[in-house]
Amino acid sequence: MARKLFYGWWIVLACTVVGFYVGGVIVYGFSAFFQPLIEEFGWTYTQISFAASLRGMEMGILSPIVGFLVARFGSRKLILLGTITTGLGLLLLSFTRSLATFYGAFLLLSFGAGGCTNVVTMSVVANWFSKNVGKALGIVSSGLGAGGLIVPLIIWLIDIYGWRTTLAILGLGMWILGIPLSFVIRDKPEQYGFFCDGESLPDPKTPVGNQNRGSEISFKKAIRQKTFLYLMVVELIRMVIVFAVITHVIPYLSSVGTPRPTAGIVAAGIPLLSIVGRLGYGWLGDFHDKRYVMAATFCLIGIGMMAFCYMQRGWIFTILFLLFFAPGYGGNIVLGRAILREYFGRDSFGKLLGVLMGFASLGGIIGPTFAGWMFDTFRSYYFTWLIFCGLNGVAIMLILRIKPTTKVNQYIPVQNP
Repeated sequence: MARKLFYGWWIVLACTVVGFYVGGVIVYGFSAFFQPLIEEFGWTYTQISFAASLRGMEMGILSPIVGFLVARFGSRKLILLGTITTGLGLLLLSFTRSLATFYGAFLLLSFGAGGCTNVVTMSVVANWFSKNVGKALGIVSSGLGAGGLIVPLIIWLIDIYGWRTTLAILGLGMWILGIPLSFVIRDKPEQYGFFCDGESLPDPKTPVGNQNRGSEISFKKAIRQKTFLYLMVVELIRMVIVFAVITHVIPYLSSVGTPRPTAGIVAAGIPLLSIVGRLGYGWLGDFHDKRYVMAATFCLIGIGMMAFCYMQRGWIFTILFLLFFAPGYGGNIVLGRAILREYFGRDSFGKLLGVLMGFASLGGIIGPTFAGWMFDTFRSYYFTWLIFCGLNGVAIMLILRIKPTTKVNQYIPVQNP
């Protein structure tokens, strides 16, 4: 008889779908609202970009707390609350009449999104997988990347119904899709008679606490290690670059003469092609040294950013940008989480990921706002992208300074005597 599918993969599917919607609407789709907001309110690029920075600020405030809340209450409750809050934030955003209201609604929206993606979904997947953690995290991360498919739909909805009605539709969609999927989530496999990756407990009556979980590293000890500090800075740099690019890609392309529909296709292509990196490099990380694989992904980002500087010179630079930047960006998301899981174990993962993303969220604040300020000041993004190329080189050097480690993520079942 065929073996029943491990329930952990159903959790991966639910997290992937939630991430797909949130990523498409909030992360990648926000760029489509720039021009309609500017036309109606006359706001500057910097003012609108600050809303994306609030998304990063939310991560700075909430992510470390979420890491501890996951350990205390579990992922299921947080994902349910997060989907409800996200839908409410989108609905409130549709009633924007002033810049203050816009920021307030976007902050609520960001808090909700932080509760049903990233730390929460990655933590529950890390609980259910060990040997296949790279593949599982790659699939979940691909949901966010596939969210780029929603960008052309958002542009079409805005053109037909206006930006306010579009936001209301997206808010209702969040509730219809996200609330049922939150009930698929389960927190730990031991509660259902399994170890990570679907291995059965040797004795169903054996208390979970008696199982040998490997050599876990305490939270206080982890934050004093150079490896964790390097990962924090690398994640900060990644957030500066990626958030600036995905927030400003449509305004940037419009500034160099690219038609808006074409710019929308490029914006959608970034997350879609990043799926290749999320799956491919996540898979490679399960078989090869994750440090070197991650360094390779940042090399791809650097090449892509150089092409990004010259998009106005022809379609070949657009293709080069998408082929290098997108897979590199997708791959380093997965590998950063996989390295954290490998070096610091499962029990510390949620807390450490929360701290990691909280610190890195400064990049989500700095990147989009800096790019918007540079454009408002110089009427060009060129020097912004060159500066980011230099930052990318710093990230590569830090990754290569991480020392090899003995894996602590293998769980060995032990029978009671």
